[in-house]
Amino acid sequence: MTTPAGTSPTAIRIDQAVVGDALLGKWKKERLESRKVASDPRFQTAPGMPMDEHRERVLEQLNGLVEEGAIQRAFPKAMGGNDNHGGNIAAFQELIFADPSLQIKSGVQWGLFAAAIQHLGTTPHHEKWLPDALSLKLPGAFAMTEIGHGSDVASIGTTATYDAETEEFVIHTPFKGAWKDYLGNAALHGQAAVVFAQLITNNVNHGVHAFFVPIRTPAGDMMPGVGSEDDGFKGGLNGIDNGRLHFTHVRVPRENLLNRYGDVAADGTYTSPIESPGRRFFTMTGTLVQGRVSLDGAAVNAMKGALAIAVRYGNERRQFTGADGREVVLLDYGLHQRRLLPKLAQAYAMGFADLKLLELFDEVFSGKSDTPENREDLETLAAALKPSSTWAALETLQEAREATGGAGFIAKNRLTGWRSDLDIYVTFEGDNNVLLQLVGKRLLTDYSAQFTSGDKAAIAKAAAGQLGDRVSRFGLRQLGQSIADFGRVSRSVESVRSPEAQRALLTDRVETTIAEIALVLRDATKDVAKGDRAAAGAEAFNSQQHKLIEAAKAHAELLQWEAFTEALETFSGDTLTVMTWLRDLFGLGIIENSAAWYLIHGRLSGNRVEAITAYIDRLLGRIRDHAGDLVDAFGLTPELLRAEIATGIEAERQEEAQAYVAAQVAAGTWPVHEKQLWANQKGARSAR
Repeated sequence: MTTPAGTSPTAIRIDQAVVGDALLGKWKKERLESRKVASDPRFQTAPGMPMDEHRERVLEQLNGLVEEGAIQRAFPKAMGGNDNHGGNIAAFQELIFADPSLQIKSGVQWGLFAAAIQHLGTTPHHEKWLPDALSLKLPGAFAMTEIGHGSDVASIGTTATYDAETEEFVIHTPFKGAWKDYLGNAALHGQAAVVFAQLITNNVNHGVHAFFVPIRTPAGDMMPGVGSEDDGFKGGLNGIDNGRLHFTHVRVPRENLLNRYGDVAADGTYTSPIESPGRRFFTMTGTLVQGRVSLDGAAVNAMKGALAIAVRYGNERRQFTGADGREVVLLDYGLHQRRLLPKLAQAYAMGFADLKLLELFDEVFSGKSDTPENREDLETLAAALKPSSTWAALETLQEAREATGGAGFIAKNRLTGWRSDLDIYVTFEGDNNVLLQLVGKRLLTDYSAQFTSGDKAAIAKAAAGQLGDRVSRFGLRQLGQSIADFGRVSRSVESVRSPEAQRALLTDRVETTIAEIALVLRDATKDVAKGDRAAAGAEAFNSQQHKLIEAAKAHAELLQWEAFTEALETFSGDTLTVMTWLRDLFGLGIIENSAAWYLIHGRLSGNRVEAITAYIDRLLGRIRDHAGDLVDAFGLTPELLRAEIATGIEAERQEEAQAYVAAQVAAGTWPVHEKQLWANQKGARSAR
């Protein structure tokens, strides 16, 4: 462990074991098992490996995961699994420490392809295809995204038209925009694909359904009517053979329809246990939530890795001479603390939020609490947290890279590789902005549901009332008072330090923004002719998209703050003290970053915002002495980080330099610096 500069033997210390257990969560055992795999050189890929070699290496590693029993956790016991859905995702998230290409390719094979067969298919499908998918005898692709339609899955162009005479579906991509693209396993290794297409039977389109479609022979030859193109070298994740697939009147048996939620009889009659087409679509595509949950925790792990590297390096690297004549440790500089420590608080908050998300995911997917309401909550929560953490991971990796200077730019120190590989996280498994729009719509729906007995006018009236008394309802009028009412700056921040005040401020930004949007949408159709209301409403909604996204982001931050606050109940003593400082740094940092909103809406005065900033600076000074312990609590060993600058090598270099200078001075061979000589001469002249 790195000892922070300025730490005395009597200083308070966190209990790293307790904090580490809290971060590992309910599925600690599975996470540690996966970290053991990630620590094995067999599952690690050297930076700079050529793409073709990297692809084959990752395929080989997937076979290694099968041998290790590392991928079966979530599958039925009858298939060799143990129905451990939460543990499976927890273990998957840790594979980012091995190689993100390995992690994502394993996600394609077992989290998308095999999981689609499991969740969208029925027992005959499970028995026929799952054993080979699990053993990797049958590598597969997940063919949903099209060149012309990414997040808008409902509008994809691929069709599956039923032919009653032959009892077959005809899979067809009628134009290039309908080609499936960016698919892992599509360019080389995939032998089958779960293809999403518009199901058409008896001249009726029943919407998007999933079909099992063979695409290659085991020898690698394309099946008749199936075409493939290689996406080639990418900005990251080059161990994955991403590519395009297209289909020209490819016939598959009727039984290849994954028919859990929709089936077609031999005569072409369509039936479904879910009558509503919209609910049926969202239920089927709900399997995507598994990927979003996976990426949320994986992104947080990347943040932990980056911060462990940057903080350890910052505790050792020295730059510019201090008052004692020795160069100063980077992390002792206030700006360096401002760059890294708020992101450390963010990583903790997002980590605790991911644990909550994972628990809800397990409840739904295990069947313990699989209700429509819980599924909707799960989808909304994942759609809120995945954008927040994946964006934060990129920002943290970039800041860590800059904070480690040229050393951070060297590939062997991991930061640039992680930054490149995680770039795609913000747009796959759902583009972040599209996902946040889904969250915003849910917030609007929940807001409107409070007034189901009234019409839009009643909603608007209630919204206006809430805006008018928002300060008094949330007890925030006192927070908006002038600093003069408190006498001293040191006292002015006291009223926003409490968790109740932080919660109120964070909640207020979400609810007020949603209420403002609701008013705009209501006013847009207020005096519009009935036939023109839809267009007017759409135009108004479009004008409010940016504000809706901001509300969704604020909602995610509130959820993360709540998760961190709940996690504080796990700690006591010195650990609770330090972790509370870290939670406050996260919460007050959000408020500081959103200061313009709080000022414009009269929630805080300018002086109060200045007081918050001053208190954050004090928190940074306190947390600085615990930064080493806080990153050590992540439990990331040298085998997991594999970054030279996080091994203590910089401290060795500094000690070597210090010893050399000391020896030269003691021997009288250290030359006098020109500045010192000049100062001595100046002093002598002054003494005359």
